[in-house]
Amino acid sequence: MEAAEAARRRMDDPSYRVEMDRRRGRGAVSNPTGRYEPAQRESFDDGWDIEEDLPPLPTEVIIEKPRTIITRNDSPDILFEKSINPYRGCEHGCSYCFARPTHAYQGLSSGLDFETKIFAKPNAAELLEKELRAPNYQPTTIAIGANTDPYQPVERKFRITRSILEVLNRANHPVGIVTKSALVTRDIDILSQMADRHLVKVAISITTLDPKLARRMEPRAATPARRLETVRKLSEAGIPVSVLVAPIIPAINDHEIEAILKESQMAGAQEAGYVLLRLPHDLKDLMRDWLVEHYPDKLKHVFSLLQEARGGKDYDSEWSTRQSGVGPYAWMIGRRFETAAERLGLNKRNLSLRKDLFKAPAKETGQLSLF
Repeated sequence: MEAAEAARRRMDDPSYRVEMDRRRGRGAVSNPTGRYEPAQRESFDDGWDIEEDLPPLPTEVIIEKPRTIITRNDSPDILFEKSINPYRGCEHGCSYCFARPTHAYQGLSSGLDFETKIFAKPNAAELLEKELRAPNYQPTTIAIGANTDPYQPVERKFRITRSILEVLNRANHPVGIVTKSALVTRDIDILSQMADRHLVKVAISITTLDPKLARRMEPRAATPARRLETVRKLSEAGIPVSVLVAPIIPAINDHEIEAILKESQMAGAQEAGYVLLRLPHDLKDLMRDWLVEHYPDKLKHVFSLLQEARGGKDYDSEWSTRQSGVGPYAWMIGRRFETAAERLGLNKRNLSLRKDLFKAPAKETGQLSLF
């Protein structure tokens, strides 16, 4: 329990905590120095700060111009080979997000930096067209949203995800989308066209049905009710929808598995999956801080169950078990999920997306056709 005590001490230290009013509406309760930084930063009260002068933490969008946009995956427990992430960081602010530690590669914190400093890739569609035209390109399903949400709030302005879908639609390229945002319904016009050709699936992440818990865990994501409505709208438009009960957090939302699956199935979901909470790198400390802030009486119980499912550790990155865990608790979660899915008729068929329709985008030559 040394880690738990350390978390409590950190949260009691005024130099570690970010002012409550400034981080209102944010998920993380701290902003520790990135793990690759050569020096540790520490704030302190010098007596000059006046509380009313401290503005809320703004969202800063940083334009990124990568040279390539398709990421290749070779992890054997991931069901896709290619992915696209239109953004780095995510304003949804989900306290549990396994992608948080990736902000360290930018020299930033996995805490509040992850949800307030967003990297956008406006040239994504242009890069995608170029990569799809490569002579040796072989089409397989591209996953969008595998790391951070492609429909987070900044997408309303930048429309990068929509521009990517427009390219994939024209090329008849299969795509799978993961999101917890109702903004995906904006693109039903494109998604329904692709669904008619068996080129798209959408997975909606529903972590809880409790709006109060959702507000604490994922403060800027769509409410549970809106996510269920999103499932309904997509399904009614003929777009195949699955639901992800992810992550399942011991002693926090694990009791909701059956209820989430039932409501999702009633809304039109055809498939479902789950992931047990993953805490790579410094995310384990961020989650301890979050529990100390919101559920201090559950801190010990949550990590006791989690460690039971992770071979005695906070996290085990073993490919074969990192998604579901091991041991009695993990086995119980798996059986509950499978039983409920079976009873509701979920996962009866696995809809395969077509790749035989792919046609590489035509290269712009600037010359008009004769015909």
